[in-house]
Amino acid sequence: MADVQLFITCLVDSFYPETGEAIVDILRRLGLSVDFPRDQTCCGQPLFNAGLRAEARPMAEHTIRVFEKTTGDVVMPSGSCAHMIKHNYPELFADDPRWLTRAQALGSRVYEFTEYLVDKLGVTDLGARWDGVLTYHPSCHLLRGMNIDRQPRALLANVRGAQIVDLPNAEECCGFGGVFSLEHPELSAEWLKRKISNLEETKSPTLVLAEAGCLMHIAGGLHRQKKSQRVVHIAEVLNHR
Repeated sequence: MADVQLFITCLVDSFYPETGEAIVDILRRLGLSVDFPRDQTCCGQPLFNAGLRAEARPMAEHTIRVFEKTTGDVVMPSGSCAHMIKHNYPELFADDPRWLTRAQALGSRVYEFTEYLVDKLGVTDLGARWDGVLTYHPSCHLLRGMNIDRQPRALLANVRGAQIVDLPNAEECCGFGGVFSLEHPELSAEWLKRKISNLEETKSPTLVLAEAGCLMHIAGGLHRQKKSQRVVHIAEVLNHR
């Protein structure tokens, strides 16, 4: 029986499979077996955040059904998707006691990746090595929704060869915000411009984060502006040896 279930999330599955592979490598090195429920789909977060609660509900029900068939903790490389299941599912099913109980049961098993390593496994040193300067962007759902900030920073602090520098105005949104970037493109573009400017101020060639949506948004902005900096998920840094 698997010790851990991997909820891959849509963006990692579609655009950043190397992040999922890094997470599996890390968990297996820690002695855990990892399973991947193949029927998993989107958790429903984009629809929920757009106010389409009725449309989000079937996706949430499907997610609950899929993971009810499994045992063990559910680990996710995304604070926003973890927040959706742990905090928004109970809101979505508030008027349905039967589904609310099932949603809460799944939520109690869900962990964001860095949270799982530090708070559940008690691991802050994975023997990783990354020669050079790194700076870290705390994504909004991870920082404010999940109250997770100490954990990724503790993990990065133990990466050998890395010089960690502070990102100016780190707690400011990068402008992605899921459907926000579609509904308010002008504001999104302005916040992205500020985030990239702050990254340049650090002189770091690499920005680290724990959220694929922010990764995609910032990396896209850097590419369009023909900047040389790269953006990587923290799992890839922690798996680099």
